[in-house]
Amino acid sequence: MKYEVDKKGFYGEFGGAYIPEAMYPNIEELKNRYLDIMSGSSFQKEFQDLLRDYVGRPSPLYYARRLSEHYGGRIYLKREDLNHTGSHKVNNTIGQILIAKRLRKTRIIAETGAGQHGVATATVCALMGLKCVVYMGAVDVARQAPNVLRMKMLGAEVIPVESGNKTLKDATNGALRDWINNPLDTHYIIGSVVGPHPYPDMVARLQSVISEEIKWQLMEHEGRENPDYVLACVGGGSNAAGVFYHFLDNPEVKLIGTEAAGLGVDTHETAATLATGSPGVLHSCRTMLMQNEDGQITEPYSISAGLDYPGIGPLHSQLFKSGRAKYESITDQEALDAAFKLTRLEGIIPALESAHAFALLEKMKFQENDVVVINVSGRGDKDMQTYIDVMQKNKMD
Repeated sequence: MKYEVDKKGFYGEFGGAYIPEAMYPNIEELKNRYLDIMSGSSFQKEFQDLLRDYVGRPSPLYYARRLSEHYGGRIYLKREDLNHTGSHKVNNTIGQILIAKRLRKTRIIAETGAGQHGVATATVCALMGLKCVVYMGAVDVARQAPNVLRMKMLGAEVIPVESGNKTLKDATNGALRDWINNPLDTHYIIGSVVGPHPYPDMVARLQSVISEEIKWQLMEHEGRENPDYVLACVGGGSNAAGVFYHFLDNPEVKLIGTEAAGLGVDTHETAATLATGSPGVLHSCRTMLMQNEDGQITEPYSISAGLDYPGIGPLHSQLFKSGRAKYESITDQEALDAAFKLTRLEGIIPALESAHAFALLEKMKFQENDVVVINVSGRGDKDMQTYIDVMQKNKMD
């Protein structure tokens, strides 16, 4: 693949493993073994069996008739929201828990923003009987209360992080500190295509099941493997990496990611990394970051907890710099409007993260036969309080 990571963990100038000495043994073990483990027949059989029988894959590729009539083109929705636990996150946690077992780890840690990755991690730890600790920013603990309760019900210890702006970046800091202090028995299940090599590559490979399915599903629906457009929301970027993966070397497929603009890219209340950021190092990899002139990370903001991150995966930074993919900034209001429109037109309530991808439809023009795939990365159950607040504020029926 042209956009495959190199041996040092870089996509062009982005990636790598900028780690403290205490993390070196764990990262080195993982880097040296993950590809052999993942290519092994026993791993592949267990992974595929669990994806089918436990997660419920393949997720449907649904032709959205009313959405297509409204916007033009032939719009398909990849229904990752129908997976067990309600999002794409479980594809990665299933794979990583199987890797952790083969590395003889007995304790799992994770970070989470919207809570979907935390729930997915707690779920697979319950499935495999491993101890689970989830770090979550205190602000996100409050605004994603249903997911916090789900994690606790599954047996996870949820640790609120009170530092910084108490969201995803700070949860990641907490998890990394834990891993440094517990290097022997602990595996860190990072939830996105971020962090030190090999995490961005490993997570992208595990999530690539999304685009792998789309190719044969589109063949069934349309008699062709490749769509004209693929749309996905991007925070760290794991769902977008997964849905882009098998189309990266097909330039005829237009790849478009949506970042969270928050209140606007010209305000200080935004999480649009590519629109406002510059290269730097965060969470042990070089990528595009929101930072000031002194290189200090600036605090992101989005109505969507899963997109509230001041960086982006190094693969996306390279796709952006090379021009292979385009990235648009979507405001809170645009995402909310898109969520309510999808709900009324198709009867699907999306996660606020996913709604950012649907907001692109208002900004695009399609030809009648254009095939468009939008990744519904998660369902909206966790965001119901936000939706309710908006409805009450606007006196919506």
